[in-house]
Amino acid sequence: MGSGGVLTNVGHRNVDEVDDDDSPYAAHRPSVNKDDSDSSRGWDDISVYNAKKKNHAWFQAPDGNWELARIISETGTESLIAVSETKVVKVQSDCLLPANPEILDGIDDLIQLSYLSEPSSKAGAVLVAINPFKTIPLYGDDYIQAYKRKKIDSPHVYAIADTAIREMIRDEVNQSIVINGESGAGKTETAKIAMQYLAAVRGGTGIEYEILKTNPILEGFGNAKTARNDNSSRFGKLIEIHFSDIGRISVLLEKSRVVQCTEGERSYHSFYQLCAGAPPSLREKLNLKSVHEYKYLQQSNCYTIHGINDAEEFGIVTEALDIVHVSKDDQENVFAMLAAVLWLGNVTFVNANDNNYVEPVIDEALLTVAKLLGCEAGQLQTALSTRNMTVGSETIVKRLNLTQALDSRDALAKSIYSCLFDWLVEQINKSLSAGKRQSGRSISILDIYGFESFDVNSLEQFCINYANERLQQHFNHHLFKLEQEEYIQDGIDWAKVDFEDNQACLSLFEKKPLGLLTLLDEETTFPNGTDMSFANKLKQHLNSNPCFKGERGKAFTVRHYAGDVRYDTTGFLEKNRDLLHLVSIQLLSSCKCKLPQIFASNMLSMTGKPSVGSLNKLGGADSHKLSVMLKFKGQLFQLMQRLGNTTSHFIRCIKPNNSHSPGIYNQQLVLQQLKCCGVLEVVRISRSGYPTRMTHQKFARRYGFLLFDHVASQDPLAASVSILKQFGILPEMYQVGYTKLFFRTGQIGKLEDTRNRTLNGILRVQSTFRGHKARLLLREMKRRIHNFQSFIRGQKDRKEFAVLLHRHRSAAHIQKWVKAKNVRKEFKKLYDAADVFQAGNTGLIQFGYGKGKYDDNVMVNSSYLADLQGRVLKSEIHLREKEEEREMLSQRIQQYENRWSEYEQKMKSMEESWQKQMNSLQSSLTLAKQSLTTIDDPSDPPANLSNIESNSNGASSNEMTAGLSLVSRLAEEFEQRSHVFGDDTQFLVEIKSGQAEASLNPEQELGRLKQSFEAWKKDFGARLRETKVILNKLSSEDGNSGGGVRVFQITTLLTPISLQSIFDHRLQDVPVDITVLFSLDLRDVIDYEVDA
Repeated sequence: MGSGGVLTNVGHRNVDEVDDDDSPYAAHRPSVNKDDSDSSRGWDDISVYNAKKKNHAWFQAPDGNWELARIISETGTESLIAVSETKVVKVQSDCLLPANPEILDGIDDLIQLSYLSEPSSKAGAVLVAINPFKTIPLYGDDYIQAYKRKKIDSPHVYAIADTAIREMIRDEVNQSIVINGESGAGKTETAKIAMQYLAAVRGGTGIEYEILKTNPILEGFGNAKTARNDNSSRFGKLIEIHFSDIGRISVLLEKSRVVQCTEGERSYHSFYQLCAGAPPSLREKLNLKSVHEYKYLQQSNCYTIHGINDAEEFGIVTEALDIVHVSKDDQENVFAMLAAVLWLGNVTFVNANDNNYVEPVIDEALLTVAKLLGCEAGQLQTALSTRNMTVGSETIVKRLNLTQALDSRDALAKSIYSCLFDWLVEQINKSLSAGKRQSGRSISILDIYGFESFDVNSLEQFCINYANERLQQHFNHHLFKLEQEEYIQDGIDWAKVDFEDNQACLSLFEKKPLGLLTLLDEETTFPNGTDMSFANKLKQHLNSNPCFKGERGKAFTVRHYAGDVRYDTTGFLEKNRDLLHLVSIQLLSSCKCKLPQIFASNMLSMTGKPSVGSLNKLGGADSHKLSVMLKFKGQLFQLMQRLGNTTSHFIRCIKPNNSHSPGIYNQQLVLQQLKCCGVLEVVRISRSGYPTRMTHQKFARRYGFLLFDHVASQDPLAASVSILKQFGILPEMYQVGYTKLFFRTGQIGKLEDTRNRTLNGILRVQSTFRGHKARLLLREMKRRIHNFQSFIRGQKDRKEFAVLLHRHRSAAHIQKWVKAKNVRKEFKKLYDAADVFQAGNTGLIQFGYGKGKYDDNVMVNSSYLADLQGRVLKSEIHLREKEEEREMLSQRIQQYENRWSEYEQKMKSMEESWQKQMNSLQSSLTLAKQSLTTIDDPSDPPANLSNIESNSNGASSNEMTAGLSLVSRLAEEFEQRSHVFGDDTQFLVEIKSGQAEASLNPEQELGRLKQSFEAWKKDFGARLRETKVILNKLSSEDGNSGGGVRVFQITTLLTPISLQSIFDHRLQDVPVDITVLFSLDLRDVIDYEVDA
């Protein structure tokens, strides 16, 4: 919340005396020469004169904004003006408003303006505070101390609070600070800032801090979201701070918002905070639902506020309730009353019979309300659907139709909430005054809604604007009283000052018997009264009033101090009645809960004795008698009476735009608010006397040089009177006071015009003389500059030449050494070549060539010699490489020789083993033959054997020989194959280990070798089986002829031992991995052979 100046210039200065470059209005604020009114300035001071401001006027652009224009020329009724440097327009002279003279630029109190107009207006003793919609560095301890010590006197909320404290101490009179403005202008924040200053000035231990701590309760239960403000105060709040540490808060609450809420707005924050932040145990106890399920809250389709967490706010409210010493049980009762109001909105009605009478439906809503209030459901049902009428000594129970029942339900809900709010305020006041006694003086802070004018204005705006009319009259009387005091202090005849206020508009509201309030209450009491009949009655009785204008239909217009407002009477009577029937009050008094009983007691105490007459005809004897307007008027009069006993200070809060965005300034909106706040009206009233005031000393200093016969020793008063007489200012246009001169509107402008013309002439002379002096000085300066430049340039050139000379000598020295080095290198090359050549010649001479033959013809070319040396070096390198290759080849040959010798040794050993095996085989065959011979003829083996062989029918001997040959061939083939596979395997191993070189892939060749082995093994097994079959046949034939033993001996020739020994011997030289690969398969063959 940022404060503007006392007195904000709407036209060309938006925030006065605030040095905040980050202010959203800084772009609209031109600089102000604060020394313009400095008392130390002499009569010959011309620094404030600005030739560009001569003949300026205000021009209203087509968009409604005011612009300061310069008058170029005037012709008849037309004027040519320059709105900007590039824009010139022709307008009617009547459309221009004169701009104030320069002397009035930036003064603290622009009631002294020579010309009053909309584009340039400030108020007198009122602070205009503009809401910047962001945090600005204008508040805090530093500023508080500065205003407390009077180091700063610029307009500020702190300055208003400081003035209130000082006047309370000095005059021993209670003070009040009246803060108003439309919704969203920052009234609540301004009130907090004022209390912050009061608390800080009193050392931080005062009641102000306690009031600030209770603010969440008042905001939660009394603030709501409106179309113009997310946190709008829907009640008028009077905070009375006693400087004996006692504080008291009084309120005026807008009850209709409980049951009615327009699109885009919210009801009071407390409902949403309860539904969002209540703990589970409390929710279950109160049967709380979501905010979307309550009809009172469904009307606006708005349930949240951007940037606001209702659950967190609920926690803050409960903490504040703890601070004001509201017990946990009472807090639960408070929340139960809130829930009861929400559930009342969900109570529905059904027709009970054919006469359109209704009764509430006994459902969850009705039962929950009865439980929360502590009453029976039947009692609540009766209270909502009936009312008692007293006729004579009899009481008649009247049943209600649907409209009446809904009104009765809503009236009960509004009364419960209103009484709950009043009870909370009472608890806060008790907490603030606990253990303290009221004595001493007080400062009251009134935070109340400002003047409102919407497209559709109802009873709420009617009440608000009526209250503002009352406040405006208080404002006007207060300021006029200040004017009178100033006139009396300076000895001015203030009886000549005319004073007008808004009494005519107030009479329209309050006059009896034909005032707006009286007619509204009268029509409310009529049983057949309607909104249309009320509008017609107003037109019939009030059309002659200058502040009233009848409109078509149900509308009428009231001419307020801030402008005309058109009201729509739709709903006026219903909202004004707000009648709570006696049966509802009795219901509350019979409840078991404490709070409803307190509410009923308070309402009965305000009701008083039953009235008679027309009110009884409506059944009002059982009703809460006072209408909304009567109660509002009574509370307003009490408020005005309390303000009347104080010295008031005023703060008008202004909202710069409707989007609540920083940096946006809507000129038309601000101007409208200034009108609504009564600022222009106050200026008009204040200026009805002598608005321009100036001390004698300042007046003499400023205009004394205009006198024809100026006497230096003349006192300021005499000089001022002489100036006035010399310029022919009429006596009725000014008055001379004890310390000041008082001027009527526009008089100071004539003196300013003469002063400006004189100063303009002086400036011309001075400019000519100063120009001549400047030209002479310029020529002398040029001559001196030329001499100085020539000296500097010469010095600079000499330094540069010295540097260049040094660099040249250094380069020559370096070149000399480089060239000498190159020559020495060439000489050394020639010297070396000569030595080589001489050595060559010496060799030729030794081989027989004559010395004299070549002495004169031998020439050595150094390039050839270098080439020859390079070739020799290359040859040596090549020779070394060849030697290394030869050495490597020698090593490889040695390796091959070693491997060959090893291979030969293996071959020899293998041949020896084969020879041994063959010998063994031969011996085995011999033994077999011998055994056969012995079996046939044991007495004579050799002979018998021959005989047997020759005499065994030939066929048996041939078959046996064939069997032996088959076995021999199989054995030989096995030996050959094992030898071949072993060699191939060894060769692949050598290739893989790098011992042998071949363009083969060891892996692929090994796979092929394995396939070949598998094919051979299969074929070898088939042939073994064939051999077995043949041997079986031979065995069977010999068995029949007695030769079974021989067959057995023959089969033992191929025992597993012989084959195993041969195979093992062949696998000795095969690597382990490949040995395993073949050994398993070969052993399978062997096993098969053995089985056979």
